[in-house]
Amino acid sequence: MSATLASTATLAADHSALERDARKAYQKLIAKQPVAKALSRDAVAVLVFPKITKAGLIVGGQYGDGVLFTDGKATGYYNTSGASYGLQAGAQQYGYAMFFMNDRALKALGENEGFEVGVGPSIVVVDQGMAKSLTSTTARDDIYALIFGQSGLMAGIGLQGNKITRLPD
Repeated sequence: MSATLASTATLAADHSALERDARKAYQKLIAKQPVAKALSRDAVAVLVFPKITKAGLIVGGQYGDGVLFTDGKATGYYNTSGASYGLQAGAQQYGYAMFFMNDRALKALGENEGFEVGVGPSIVVVDQGMAKSLTSTTARDDIYALIFGQSGLMAGIGLQGNKITRLPD
């Protein structure tokens, strides 16, 4: 019984720290990128991964935890992990935010045994060029992803898969 209480307390502390980091990263993102602020007004939810670590040498992987915010409240905790194979070398850290623009896209996140990027709702990764012309009135896709806070160096080309899984509350 005490082991269960201890693990529950540890999980709550981990969630609290993760939520604090994700909220801070999200606030920084919408302050720096006007497109993020515009998307946040119309998004039904935003999934923020404040720190993802990616490394590889031929075979690579990435991993990070994030928080789903709905109406400004944390409504779920998620993990993203992926593997890649190809001509690649290096290591980097970055964060990303996924703006869910409709209930159908958000529902897909909760279905099945995890959300596989590239399967299901359409996801658009917004780069700096696209960010200059994208507004909340031109945003017509299901999910928009913005990458932020990149550090390190990762070079190469390859095949990559990524899965997002809900963590226990």
